[in-house]
Amino acid sequence: MNKNRYARTRLAAAIGIALACAHLAPAALAAPAPAVRIGGTDIGGTVTGPNGPEAGVWVIAETHDLPTGYSKMVVTDDQGRFVIPQLPKASYKVWARGYGLVDSEKIDVRPGKQVALTAVIAPSAKAAAEYYPGVYWYSLLEIPPVSAFPGTGEKGNGIPEVIKTQAYWIDTVKNSCQSCHALGSAWIRHGTQNLGHFDSSFAGWARRTQSGQAMFNMARTLGRIGPEKGLQLFADWTDRIAAGALPESKPERPQGVERNVVITSWDWSQPQYYLHDSVSTDKRNPTVNANGLIYGSPEESTDKIPTLDPVRNKAGFIVHPYIDPNTPSSKTLAMQPSPHWGEEPIWDGHSSIHNPMLDEKGRLWVSARIRGAENPEYCKEGSSLPSAKIAPQKDSERQFSTYDPKTGKWRHINTCFSTHHLYFGHDKNNTLWTSQGGPQSGVVGFINTKMFDATGDEQKSQGWTPIILDTNGNGKRDAYTEAKDPLDPSKDRRIMAAFYGVQPSPADDSIWGQAMDVGFTRIDQPGYILRMVPGSDPTNTALTEVYLPPDGIYGSRGIDLTSDGVAWTVFSSGHMGSFDRRKCKGPLNGPAAMTGKHCPEGWTIYKFPGPQFKGVTSEGAADHAYYVWVDRFNTLGLGKDVPIAELNGGESLLAVVNGKFVNIHVPYPMGFFTKNVDGRIDDPKAGWKGRGLWTTSGTRAVFHNEGGKKNYPKVYKVQVRPDPLAH
Repeated sequence: MNKNRYARTRLAAAIGIALACAHLAPAALAAPAPAVRIGGTDIGGTVTGPNGPEAGVWVIAETHDLPTGYSKMVVTDDQGRFVIPQLPKASYKVWARGYGLVDSEKIDVRPGKQVALTAVIAPSAKAAAEYYPGVYWYSLLEIPPVSAFPGTGEKGNGIPEVIKTQAYWIDTVKNSCQSCHALGSAWIRHGTQNLGHFDSSFAGWARRTQSGQAMFNMARTLGRIGPEKGLQLFADWTDRIAAGALPESKPERPQGVERNVVITSWDWSQPQYYLHDSVSTDKRNPTVNANGLIYGSPEESTDKIPTLDPVRNKAGFIVHPYIDPNTPSSKTLAMQPSPHWGEEPIWDGHSSIHNPMLDEKGRLWVSARIRGAENPEYCKEGSSLPSAKIAPQKDSERQFSTYDPKTGKWRHINTCFSTHHLYFGHDKNNTLWTSQGGPQSGVVGFINTKMFDATGDEQKSQGWTPIILDTNGNGKRDAYTEAKDPLDPSKDRRIMAAFYGVQPSPADDSIWGQAMDVGFTRIDQPGYILRMVPGSDPTNTALTEVYLPPDGIYGSRGIDLTSDGVAWTVFSSGHMGSFDRRKCKGPLNGPAAMTGKHCPEGWTIYKFPGPQFKGVTSEGAADHAYYVWVDRFNTLGLGKDVPIAELNGGESLLAVVNGKFVNIHVPYPMGFFTKNVDGRIDDPKAGWKGRGLWTTSGTRAVFHNEGGKKNYPKVYKVQVRPDPLAH
């Protein structure tokens, strides 16, 4: 939107307000908004602009008086009023932030006081847009048109031949780039600061993608989409923004229940590190670890697992040990100097802790590297281990560790299969199921934690199974053809896939997964979901079903299930969807099992809000979600079994409630990016005050966000109260 159009829009809005007010009685015009009620631990007040009360804007209170940095955010009601509840005793800076505004003056306030904040209208469309979620800027990236695919290689259009469709190109950019950091954030969209002078933006982008210890990942992704073409498109994107291009659409202010949110954040870890994930409780019982520590997973950045005591507002850490002194470190990764940290390699993680979980006893379980990649002999061909006889494993990238906070002791499980995401089942063996990440292994791994607790035998307690489809339709697993071999209609079929997301069903004994690759058939859309039934001996009896989403929907990532077994996932096409197997009409095994298209009636699809990429005509959105989580116990307050996507472009948690989106945007610091959430009930009798969602910063570059190098990773607690003024 250009300045003249923006000015006309503002003028029209002002005229509309004036005309509306002309119909009100003079007494109504003069009457102030009713005062808010607050307690001794609350801050309340109003936000008023030149045109009156400012509804649907955020009010932020921040302090550094506590043992760690702390802030709390709420939204104003339709009369511009707010209550920031339950604040620890401290002195706070309080200010207003909202779409169409720039930040108001920061006022010093202590709990128990009220304050009148004066909203500041953004002086230009550009100033206003600097507060938009990054996806509104990211959507200006011009994607190669449908006609450019399949790619014709280096001597053609610069897109590799393996990129068959536009969907593959978008999926690669989102799942390889946007899943690590929000590409629309201010630091990324405003060019190559602090890297020196470049003759072109193309050269600047070539250099910036070589910075820091994530350099190899960026180079690998550029190789997939075509280095010259990819750098050219990103350079064009930032050039157009530098020349004054603005988002072509605007976000809406919070409405309805979105105004009832309370968001609390704490600093933890260190500014140079990043977090992949966090955990507060047991997914199966959210009262476990009530009021206890929050644990993070620092992945490649460090072996220091951050902790937060939300009662005492105190951050700390525990150190993850590894059993092999030769375990590789991220410190040795190749890199060019960073514009933020120079030549300093800021990551030094050996354990690569990816995903944390708590069990029913409050013990911490993590997928972690405890040694080098080569597996012990009991994993390989010739081993007597039952799973190794079926599918021998030469190496694994991550294994398992478990920590008991009562004793402070670690135990390791040296698994043959790689571990990535992990979730506990609902069976008598308390089985811990894990995903592999990539498709190379073609197996799903699990740990009988009941056996491991009783015996400590890490070999007998572990198992894994190949992914077998019942393509002969006899209802049982028997002889099968390998993925590389021709089909045999009399046999079952193995597919070389692997779960990325994993989730045991609370409704039956099935284990659901999600894969990003193609893996089992020739299709032109990446990603699908899988349902595995382990049987009595998973290594030898597990059978799997595969389901592809409808045409035009692609790139599934993450999976979770409702209490009655409905699966939810998110898609890089810019959608969120559910799959209800109970709706399937046709046979779910036999030859149709190889298509993945045998139950279209099971799917329900929702398009993400927000803009689509420039040059993309298909339905969808530029936004992307790293994962999805289902709130089975109403820990947030939006209802039981509400699915929640973690939008890392929209900088929000996106819930589906009664078929409609509830968008919970986190306004401070700008650049909110998370990869998973969980919900905990600290006090079942305290209503909304005793429950909430917990999550953490998930971007690999926290210093890209508002605050730069001074910005710490955050723990966030999100609650929904009955109304915007509840305290």
